[in-house]
This record gives sequence, structure tokens and C-alpha cells, in this order.
Amino acid sequence: MIHRLNVYEAAQKRLKLVFDNFDYVYVSFSGGKDSGVLLNLCVEYLRKNLPGRKLGVLHLDYEAQYSQTTEYVADRLAEDRDILEVYHCCVPFKVTTCTSMYQSYWRPWEESKKELWVRDMPGNCYVENDFDFFNDELWDYDFHQLFAKWLRQRKQVRRICCLIGIRTQESYNRWRTIHSSRNYRHFGSAKWIHMMGGNVFNAYPIHDWKTSDIWTANGKFRWKYNCLYDLYYQAGIPLGRQRVASPFISQALSTLSIYKAVDPDTWGKMVSRVNGVNFAGLYGSSFAMGWKSIKCPAGFSWKQYMEFLLGTLPEEAARNYRDKLRVSIRFWRERGGCLSEETIKKLRDRNISFSIGGMSAYHTDKRPVRMEYLDDIDIPEFKEIPTYKRMCICILKNDHACKYMGFALTKKEKLLKESVMKKYRLLNHDKI
Repeated sequence: MIHRLNVYEAAQKRLKLVFDNFDYVYVSFSGGKDSGVLLNLCVEYLRKNLPGRKLGVLHLDYEAQYSQTTEYVADRLAEDRDILEVYHCCVPFKVTTCTSMYQSYWRPWEESKKELWVRDMPGNCYVENDFDFFNDELWDYDFHQLFAKWLRQRKQVRRICCLIGIRTQESYNRWRTIHSSRNYRHFGSAKWIHMMGGNVFNAYPIHDWKTSDIWTANGKFRWKYNCLYDLYYQAGIPLGRQRVASPFISQALSTLSIYKAVDPDTWGKMVSRVNGVNFAGLYGSSFAMGWKSIKCPAGFSWKQYMEFLLGTLPEEAARNYRDKLRVSIRFWRERGGCLSEETIKKLRDRNISFSIGGMSAYHTDKRPVRMEYLDDIDIPEFKEIPTYKRMCICILKNDHACKYMGFALTKKEKLLKESVMKKYRLLNHDKI
């Protein structure tokens, strides 16, 4: 009879594969429930199977966070100091904010804003001068990638692996991160280990865990966790919205107001730290910022409403949205978006004009559909169809990157990122 592994047993096998095949391993630790369980799993595995081996821990400190998170991170990292090599980073990289139409990003620990810092910088942390690759154009996600190469060079190892505690249950995008073979080469047959380039790998050992598995493990093994989750539970916040992340990203705005009740001192400092925080705290979970079903004003089409909204924005912000819209319109006219046969049938049933292209360049069974922008469409696949209503929602959510419309990096943003990476390679970090 074949024994089917539970998620804990499967994680043990995955950790063995990682520690057997990589010269240096570190955990990306945010202070949230998932990365906390992953860190505990690694510490437990090393103490049981590889005594004496060190484990790296990367903690990106975003300055503005619950005091409960700050305390938990400090306590947890101090508990296993004998085997942990901690990289607590307090650097002013760019971080997306969706609280303001004037400000598309903010910088934690920005020296010129020191008098407004939400809290004092912790001691023994790594700052921007510790990283030769740091520059003012770096976003937090770029820092992650460059840090891995910096650490590989610093440790003088051939192959390095970053363990990341994301789970596919959280969202489709996370499922796609693990299972899509379009963007990454895998490590042998392990689809949950991705080669990021230059002998740098990311691994996701708990990708198949459920939320219930996380809390079962914490209870069964009596692991420490962030007590913020207890306060979330007492406040009636659903499990899917209990987030420990940068408080100003779109996913966190619906619970931003909880700061006022849970951590009022921090909230008072956050209000003056980033533009629009108080407004987002008041209306982040309402239709005022596009989170609920919004209605087109009487006498307006969605396209007209979009133009009205753009007219209320600062010139630079409006230009950004218009550029995004122009790119999207051209994409749907010339290349087309990939839609399922079921969605295509719904378009036909509504007498919407479109054309279907040949084989798609993407690894998918869906077919490329070319069409003009619609004002709106009432189908469950609304988010897959180009409509002016979607652009209105982006504007109302202060979604400057237009992620709600499926946008990735623009050509300008890609060129900027490539320029940063080119400068970094000139430092000869890939010669090991």
C-alpha cells in the first residue's frame, strides 16, 4: 500500500533536497504566518539532521508595520542565534503605495524623512551603504534578486538558494509562480525550485500547505507566531485578509484602518509618513476606492467617466494612466489577449466584434483574441476583457501600475531594470 505524504512530511523531503544540493540556504522572513512556519521548519530540520550548519535569514524591514510584528521578528530571530545568520535590511528602496494619486511609491528609512520615521531604526541592521549594488532606482522586488547575488559572492559559494514561504492557496498568481514553466527553469524535476540565474535559486517548500495546515503546525509544535493574528481574529478579520505586509499596497488597504484600533501609536505616525494614508484608512474597504461594486454616474459612459477621473489627477499621474491605456489598446488590436473557448462563446452571444488569431506564443490552450476596448461587459470573466470600467477601477484604487488590468513592467521600466542589472554585473559578482 502506497503511503501518501502529508504536507509536513512532503516539506521534510523538500528541505532535504534543498540542503543536500545547495551550498548556502537562507529564508526570506517577513514576520508573517507563512514565512514564520517555514523558518521554524528549517530550524527544526537543521537541529535534527545537520547540527552545526548555519541558516541565513533575510528580513526586509519596511519601517511602517505593526509593533507586534516588530517585536515578533526581534524575538524570533534572537531565539536561534546560534544557527541563524541574520540579514536585517533597512534600506530606502522604492515600495508601491496605492494610498495617493500623487505618490506612486514611498521609501522606508529615507534619510531625508528621518524626523517622520514611524519608529527608530533597529541596531545591527544592514543599511544602503552595506550593499554596493544599491541605487535610488531600486524597487523592493529588485533588491531581493540582487541581494541573492550579493550574498552568494559574500559567502563565496557556488550555488545559493532562497526559501520563500508562499502558498498556492493564497491566489492564482501564486499558483502560477510555482507551476508555470514559462518564465523559469526548474531544478531537475522539482517544479517548486526555480533557477533565477547565475546559480541563484528560489524554492517554495510549503507551496501546497493550506491555511489550516499553518495553524495546525503552530499548535502541534508550539511554535512562536506573530500575535498580531490573534488580534486580527478578535477584530473579526477573515483569514484571507489577515496580512503582514507593506501596509500601503492595494491588497492591504482594506484592513489599513485596523491599525487605528490595534496599534494607534503607529497609526498616528503613519498618517504623516505617506500621502493619503488617512483617506485610505477611512475608505479603503468601500466603493470610494474601487474595492466594492462601483457604478457609472448618471449621464456618463465608462469611457467618459474615465476621462473625468483623469482630469482630476495631477498631470504626471494622468499621463501614466493614459500611457498604460494606449499600450493596452494597441495590444488588444494587434496581438490580442488569450481567452478560453467558453469566454469567446460569451462574446459571440453578445454580438461583440472580434477576430481570432492563429497559434499563441504563450504556453496555453487559450486562443488569442483581437478586439477593441468595450465600455463594460457583464460576464464573470470581466477582468479578462479590455474595458474602460477596468481603467476607472485602477484610477479609483490608485493602482498606478495598473495591475488590476494585468500589466507587468512597461518597456521603460524594463529598460531601467536592465540598466540596473547591467551596472551590477559590471561589479563582477558572477565570476564565482
